[in-house]
Amino acid sequence: MLDVYRTMDMLIIKMSTQTSLSTLKSSSLINCLRQELDVFINYSIHYCYMDDFTYQCQTKIIFGKGTENQVGKETKKIGKKVLFHYGMGSIKKSGLYDKVINSLKKAGVDYIELPGVVPNPRLSMVNEGIKFCRENDIDSILAVGGGSAIDSAKAIAMGVCYEGDVWDFFSKHTPIEKVLPIGVILTLPASGSEASTATVITNEKEHRKLSAINNLLRPKFAIMNPELTFTLPKFQTSCGVADMMAHIIERYFTNTPHVDLTDKLCEATLKSIVKNARLVMKDPNNYDHRAEIMWAGTIAHEGILGTGREEDWSSHKIEHELSAFYDVTHGAGLAVIIPAWMKYVYKHDVKRFVQYAKKVWGINSGDDEEVALKGIDSTKNFFKEIGLPTTLKELGIDDKRLEEMAKQCVKKWDVGNFVKFDANDVLKIYELALD
Repeated sequence: MLDVYRTMDMLIIKMSTQTSLSTLKSSSLINCLRQELDVFINYSIHYCYMDDFTYQCQTKIIFGKGTENQVGKETKKIGKKVLFHYGMGSIKKSGLYDKVINSLKKAGVDYIELPGVVPNPRLSMVNEGIKFCRENDIDSILAVGGGSAIDSAKAIAMGVCYEGDVWDFFSKHTPIEKVLPIGVILTLPASGSEASTATVITNEKEHRKLSAINNLLRPKFAIMNPELTFTLPKFQTSCGVADMMAHIIERYFTNTPHVDLTDKLCEATLKSIVKNARLVMKDPNNYDHRAEIMWAGTIAHEGILGTGREEDWSSHKIEHELSAFYDVTHGAGLAVIIPAWMKYVYKHDVKRFVQYAKKVWGINSGDDEEVALKGIDSTKNFFKEIGLPTTLKELGIDDKRLEEMAKQCVKKWDVGNFVKFDANDVLKIYELALD
């Protein structure tokens, strides 16, 4: 606290040399002093050095062509009877389903199927899966698909080992003590759930979309063959790009100082995503570009980019209400919310937004505020370039339920760390995103 008082003295001396004592007592200068002290306290007391951290990612990554044929061998290491969990049938059309079945049979792994996962995975499916696992003595889960299948599998894995309501982990933050082991074949790079500590589930009855986080939720293995992404529609590819970029942005905009290394890792990963997303849009069957995107999606959310720094996650929470109320594709919702969030908060730390604009988008002309705003515009324009919506109206959302969503967003948990939000702040961001 001594440093705070020294700073106060220094500010008063500085201001008194520039103006009369009577002017110094004016409300505007006092307010200025208070603002300066708020900034100092925020940075110097709470964020005076890189945060302490423990980092461990135990997920085995098996990356490359034909790697899906190893699924039987890898699954046998984590269980004897597996729940094979996937979506609405695209893996059958692509031939991946047959490869998985053949590999499981060859390895002598007993399996039972549970298809039907949809985007914004539902609590009802999770509860069905929990019951199914218990009735059939399932000891492990194999998720094949994108983040929805993986998140659904994670929630089932938690619920099987818990006597209460699985929604407790999401709505009450009940500690997670045990989960069934999970394996993954990734077909849609986006959520990073193939190696992350998180799962996100939608309670369709309550219009709530919430997350649960624990290191136990990291899959034991993740099989990643970029060839499996060749047939993805452009919109799904673009939504995945927006999601992985958002995972980095949520970490990049921090109040923690002395995070130069992870700043540069974030910037490099963002630049790689932007570059290769543009190339994939032109040449969707290019293995190298797809591989860069797939690996970037994992790096964006497996945790290393957030080591030693406070993370934000307000944009995700704000978007989750769009998905919960309107069943919006998560990446599309983020493409709308991220630029609006940036516009709302950039003055909190203009220098960081200048750094983002310069390092990620190569913008160097103009004063600090101009550069910061150009960086925000570049983000929005990139989302437009790859075919994503950037306004709520493009998502078919009007202003009728904005206030309701804003109130629900802040109902139980804090929203934001870079800047703390109340319901009014969230509402203003929705309004900025309208059109």
